[in-house]
Amino acid sequence: MARILLAEDDDSLRQFLTVSLGRAGHEVESHGDGHAAWEALGQSSFDLLLTDIVMPGLDGIELARRAAESAPAMKIMFITGFAAVALSQNSPAPKQAKVLSKPFHLKDLVAEVERMMAA
Repeated sequence: MARILLAEDDDSLRQFLTVSLGRAGHEVESHGDGHAAWEALGQSSFDLLLTDIVMPGLDGIELARRAAESAPAMKIMFITGFAAVALSQNSPAPKQAKVLSKPFHLKDLVAEVERMMAA
């Protein structure tokens, strides 16, 4: 089981992922924007940051960059329709972050979370 911090601005996707990952045995705290997720990171520890890239305010790349600095042991995964942005050589995204492109199948997300937690 992992403690997951989820940042996703799409309400229905955020709710779906929270419930689904919870059913897979993980504890999920979810937020609709990067600022709220960043505040949560300052108040608690997490095993994994699961974040969208494109969000209003504090975007997922900046959230991940800050998270990697403040909690270097935490794993980071982007869920995005903009994978090329995250994979760019010039991107400030943490280099160890995993990228899962939308749309994805729930079983693929759960399997990737399990792989990342096992590593």
